[in-house]
Amino acid sequence: MSVVRTDVPMTAQLCDETILELTKVYPFCRSELLAVTAFDRPIRSLVIGNGPRRVLYAAAFHANEWITAPVILKFVEELAIAIQTGGSIGGVDGAGLAQQVTIYTVPMVNPDGVDLVTGVLQPGQVGYETAVAIAQQFPNIPFPDGWKANLQGVDLNLQYPAGWLQAREIKFSQGYDRPAPRDYVGRAPLTQPESRAMVEYTEAVDPALVLAYHTQGKVIYWQFADVFVPGARELGERLAAVSGYGLEDTPYASAFAGYKDWFIQYFRKPGYTVEVGEGINPLPLSQFDEIYRDNVPILVTAALG
Repeated sequence: MSVVRTDVPMTAQLCDETILELTKVYPFCRSELLAVTAFDRPIRSLVIGNGPRRVLYAAAFHANEWITAPVILKFVEELAIAIQTGGSIGGVDGAGLAQQVTIYTVPMVNPDGVDLVTGVLQPGQVGYETAVAIAQQFPNIPFPDGWKANLQGVDLNLQYPAGWLQAREIKFSQGYDRPAPRDYVGRAPLTQPESRAMVEYTEAVDPALVLAYHTQGKVIYWQFADVFVPGARELGERLAAVSGYGLEDTPYASAFAGYKDWFIQYFRKPGYTVEVGEGINPLPLSQFDEIYRDNVPILVTAALG
């Protein structure tokens, strides 16, 4: 029986329990507590493989994009099964993949926000009234379905020191100049425990590549500013080819202060934002099987490089 649930929303507690259960069922999977949010929810890693090449996959930066978390969890579980049974994943031998690559993941970067969007947080609970007060200032954004930020109203993919001042100028001009359900960059880069944890973990891992999972649009963004990374476009074209997704330049209004932007600038290595699925966030679970099928080849191809 599968450990990873894909028939119910992936809440913070379910994600945490799933990570810990995977490490029990498959002892070669490892986990580490990276940080605790302002509202006391854990952010954990999940690691599989022991090869010399290191890659890092992270998901659910945005609250209403929680469907990306089970994509990562299910991939790790299916790779673990392949390792244990001598099987394959994405057409690649699981044990052989694990000997070539160590795959580090952070399945849920924004557990506080996810619990708001998935309905775990209810009126009267800690954090809910804070969110309501923020949301009331932005009546055009549906509540809670339009919520992307953490519970402090900071967008966790606009927190990185890579063109942060440009992002601030763009988002302030759009009216997001204070805590908001989306697009508020914060007072400064890395003010939030979630974004600090991602920077510290990425620096510790020093991966050859990162994938940052978001929804939606079936598109892969690959570049940051004028930073040239040898081979990044070519690998991006392969990721697009195996998935059927498009490979595109990041739109200017979203082109700064993201996690993959910081990684590309700081490490000078390939980083990709993968926008899964199509429609209006949060995407329904009815799309999960298609999303997962499209992304297994991306996850395997990125791991092998």
